[in-house]
Amino acid sequence: MKQNRQGWFTIMAEFSPKFKEALSLVQKPGRYTGGEPGCVYKDKNAVDVRMAFCFPDTYEIGMSFLGEKILYDLLNRHENWWCERAFMPWTDMKEQMERLQIPLYCLESKDPLTDFDIVGFSLEYELCYTNILAMLQLAGIPLRAADRDEHWPLIIAGGPCVCNAEPMADFFDVMQLGEGEQMLQDICAAVEKGKKQGWNKETLLLELAKLPGIYIPSFYDVSYEEDGRIKAITPNHPGVPERVSKAIVKNMDDYEPPKNFVVPIVGAVQDRASVEVLRGCVRGCRFCQAGQIYRPFRERSPKMISDCARELCRNTGYDELSLTSLSTSDHSRLEEILDELNSWAEADHVSLSLPSLRVDNFSQSMVEKTTKVRKSGLTFAAEAGTQRLRDVINKNVTWEQIERGCRIAFSEGYTSVKLYFMMGLPTETMEDIKGIADTAQKVVDLFYQIPDRPKGKGVQVTISVACFVPKPDTPFQFCAQDRRETLREKQKYLLSCVHSRKIKVNYHDSATSVLEGVFAKGDRRLGRVIETAFENGAFFDTWEEYFDYDRWMDAFAACGIDPDFYNYRSLELDEVTPWSHLDVGVSHAHLVREYQKALKAETTQPCNRQCSGCGANKLLGGPCFDYSKDLL
Repeated sequence: MKQNRQGWFTIMAEFSPKFKEALSLVQKPGRYTGGEPGCVYKDKNAVDVRMAFCFPDTYEIGMSFLGEKILYDLLNRHENWWCERAFMPWTDMKEQMERLQIPLYCLESKDPLTDFDIVGFSLEYELCYTNILAMLQLAGIPLRAADRDEHWPLIIAGGPCVCNAEPMADFFDVMQLGEGEQMLQDICAAVEKGKKQGWNKETLLLELAKLPGIYIPSFYDVSYEEDGRIKAITPNHPGVPERVSKAIVKNMDDYEPPKNFVVPIVGAVQDRASVEVLRGCVRGCRFCQAGQIYRPFRERSPKMISDCARELCRNTGYDELSLTSLSTSDHSRLEEILDELNSWAEADHVSLSLPSLRVDNFSQSMVEKTTKVRKSGLTFAAEAGTQRLRDVINKNVTWEQIERGCRIAFSEGYTSVKLYFMMGLPTETMEDIKGIADTAQKVVDLFYQIPDRPKGKGVQVTISVACFVPKPDTPFQFCAQDRRETLREKQKYLLSCVHSRKIKVNYHDSATSVLEGVFAKGDRRLGRVIETAFENGAFFDTWEEYFDYDRWMDAFAACGIDPDFYNYRSLELDEVTPWSHLDVGVSHAHLVREYQKALKAETTQPCNRQCSGCGANKLLGGPCFDYSKDLL
């Protein structure tokens, strides 16, 4: 394979007059040209499998997604496979493509999606669902899997939303549960074999269903109780598993991180070098879906991290390196990693960023080792404003630890801190909401109590408050979501509790959180709602200027479906859920135990201190940790 280094004028020469006309009329044509440093070109006539990796949001958002970079690199290491990229065009380009009848295409070859064997989407968040339909429509591909035979590309999905695949089940041929490194290669290998042996679509899907983590929605039937709850989800083909178990990477060092990235022409939201240092999380926060579905905890070795990061920075020219994970400071050898990186990073003028720090293990040494080139921002996730509620959600963070972390930060020259909270958590009271403002005020007061704080500067504490959404495969999946009116009351009360100009409050729109909650716990019947809303103009629902709550409510009404049934109703502990047939490794019994402990505000130790018996260790075939060693 070769990596493209074409200039702007060479890129433009590739386009037809229609393309050039469209690009001349849009705000950011660089989103649609391709040709970036690091992109992979191959001879399409010399490859056996072509895959279009589609991200259902703008170029700037999609190019920030590390998962795409990992899989793009991995698939393109196969000489006879070619993975290319496509993103959701912004509204101006979408309008021009429809007017000029330009089908959605991939940036590398400029070929339409219909020329590919596989069209894959990453389902990172629920409000991207209508963008997936928009991209299929722009490509001229039928929206529903039932309307596509073997002459159409295989439409597949992966990502965290697949842990409840049902709302989008009607639109995908294949859905990938779990981690894609090996699973996606196995899919490509099956497609290659099927093409050579002349399989029809049914034969291909039956072969794919044998692979770990592969869910074929059309191979399962759903029956319902009279009250609307799910009665059963059962296979309708022989040999198809009753429960699909997720695929995982057992040893992170078996898959080397990318040593080169496609460097965006139009600046990405997260435009820096990134290396994933670990996968999973030891903390067990009861609200956190990622912390459950990415279990068990697995680390990469310091030398592999450092060697790949150094080559990545030198290949791309990036001068900032992010050590990415759910909780980077929980890596048992983090100090060793930072020492390895600093052996070259300072000389190469590369700054280090730890975007997922835990305030309880934040240290002066960590600050010193990550600020040799420049300081990055500091965000501490307190999640809740009172100790009682932090115990309910199993955050395992105390005010003393928050105070210690902020004291270190201020002593090391920081004058601003962002504190992340959630609103609408189970058992929450107005006293807990006031606790958010009180915590921020105590941080402000702490700044002025520190003798060696930066002189001549004030402090800025930013409170960022998200609306809690109960998610599948978490202990809080059984909980009802706070109603929109309640969330608004809490937001208004929080603002009334803040009395300092040194505290800034940001909060999320409760309307989008309501819809997110519906689709997070929804079932297959919601596919009609998504399609109806899309037909009525819904897309870019994650963007405030295009989200229309009333349009969605009209779609629910037109389909005769009550959205409140999904997010404002508590689940029975033994209820069959839309995701009961999808096994992410964490047992139902564990979720029930943790939910019951939450109601009593009892905490559970991080799993590198004491095993909680979640069941994820079965994916490794043995214990996740050696408890004879002190890992902390």
